[in-house]
Amino acid sequence: MPEIPAVSRRLLLGGALATGALAAGVGTAQAAPVMQAGAVPAPMPRRRPGQKSMIDVPYESHGTVRVGVIGLGNRGSGMTEGWSVVPGCTVTAVCDIRADRARRTADRLVATGKPRPAEYGGSDESFAQMLERDDIDLVYIATPWEFHYPQGKAAMLAGKHVIVELPIATEIDELWDLVDTSERTRRHLMLAENCSYGRNELAMLKMAHEGLFGDITNGHGGYLHDLRELLFSDTYYTDAWRRLWHTRSTASFYAMHGLAPVAAAMDINRGDRMAVLRATATEPKGLADYRERFMPRSHPSWKETYVNGDLVTCLIDTAKGRVIRAEHDVSSPRPYSRINSLAGSRGIFEDYAGVMSTSGGRIYVEPDHGGHSWRAFDAYRKEFDHWLWRKIGDDAANNGGHGGMDYVLQWRTVQLMRAGLVPDIDVYDSAAWCSPVPLSVKSLAAGGRPVEIPDFTRGSWVNLRMGLDSRASEMPPVA
Repeated sequence: MPEIPAVSRRLLLGGALATGALAAGVGTAQAAPVMQAGAVPAPMPRRRPGQKSMIDVPYESHGTVRVGVIGLGNRGSGMTEGWSVVPGCTVTAVCDIRADRARRTADRLVATGKPRPAEYGGSDESFAQMLERDDIDLVYIATPWEFHYPQGKAAMLAGKHVIVELPIATEIDELWDLVDTSERTRRHLMLAENCSYGRNELAMLKMAHEGLFGDITNGHGGYLHDLRELLFSDTYYTDAWRRLWHTRSTASFYAMHGLAPVAAAMDINRGDRMAVLRATATEPKGLADYRERFMPRSHPSWKETYVNGDLVTCLIDTAKGRVIRAEHDVSSPRPYSRINSLAGSRGIFEDYAGVMSTSGGRIYVEPDHGGHSWRAFDAYRKEFDHWLWRKIGDDAANNGGHGGMDYVLQWRTVQLMRAGLVPDIDVYDSAAWCSPVPLSVKSLAAGGRPVEIPDFTRGSWVNLRMGLDSRASEMPPVA
C-alpha cells in the first residue's frame, strides 16, 4: 500500500502558497515565474503527448529487490557488498569495463555466503549487455561522472529503476532528458545522495519542519574535502578521471553532499524551489602547488593545466526568498566538512563544530538559549533523531561506510521498493541538486551573472509533499 504521510507542523503551517496549491492538486498549480533582472533565462521543454509527472508515483512492490551494479571501482565495489546485506535484496549482476573487477567483486560476495552474480566486463558496451537481463529491478551506477547520464538513461529505457552516484548528469539538457525519460518510461531515477541520510542532516530536517528555527531564511552546505593525495594517486581514480575534470572547466562539480540536505530542510520542490544561481571562483592554485611539491617530473600530471577554481561558491536564491550558499573545494589543505548549516528567525544550527558536542554540531535557538553562546547539539539530535536512525542505526554502524549513512540509503531504497512506497528522493530532486554543476559554468563564463535554475517539476514545486521527512514504516518480512 502507498505510504500515508503523517501530518506534521510543516504541513499545517505551510503557508498560503502551498495551501492553495494543495487544493489545486499535484501538477496543476502554477506559480508566477521567479526571475532576477539580468538573469539568463532557463527554457522549460514541453512534455510530449502521454508523458506524465513521476511525483508521488510509488514503486511497484517487489518481494526481492534484484540489483545490477555498473562500475566497480572503490565506491562501486564497496556499495555492492552493502546492497548484498540489506534484507530482501540480492545482487544479480555486476559490470565493469575491467572484467577482473567484476570477477573480484563476485568472488567477495561468494566468500560472504551470497549467491554469485553474473559478471560483465571487457568493453565499454558491457553494461548494455547486462541491462538486457530480466532479473534486475534496480541498477546502481558508480562509474566516472561522464558516464552517468548515458548509463542512467539506458537503464530506464531497459525498464529498470536507477540510483546514480553524484552527479546524475553534468549538462542541463542531459538533466532534462533524464527527467523526461523517467516520465516516459515510468521508471524512477534517484541521486545516490547518502549525505541526505546522515544522522545530523535528518535531525536538522526534522527540527526545521517542526519549526524550531522559526522561518527559515538561509542555509549553507557544500563539499570541502582535501582530495589532493587521492587525485594524484595512480590507482584510486582509474585513469585519473576525477583529476582530469579540473582541466576541463571551472565548475562546482560536487557540492550536492552539502546542498541536498539544506534543500530538503527548505522543502525545495515541495513548497519552494531553487530559482536563481550566481557563482564565484578563486584562482586554481592548489593542484598545481601540490604537483610542484610532491609529483616527479615523469608523472603524467605535468602535461595537464588546471583551470577549476579551488573554491567555487554558488549563491542560490529560492522562490520564497531564502538564500543557499553551496561550496566546493577539493584542492586545498583543510579538514573535511560538508558545513551543513541552517538558520531562521529563531535560531541556527551549524555542523562540524569539533569539540562543541559528541555529535559534531552546535546550536542556538530561542527561547532555549541566550547570552550569545553556542550550545551542544547532542540533546537536540536525541530528541529529533529520524526514525530511520532509531530503527536501523545499529545495523548501519555495522554494515555501512561513511558513518552508516551508506547503509541507511541502501536499506531505505530497498524498503521503498519492496513495500511499494513513493521515493524519498525523486528525479526532480536529483536534477535540481545537480543543476549547479552546469549552471556554475554558465554563470562564471558570464562573469558571475545570475542564471535561472530550471523548474524540473514544471510547476508542481508549489505543492507540499513528503520526502526525506517520511513516516515510520516497516521493511516487509523476507519470505
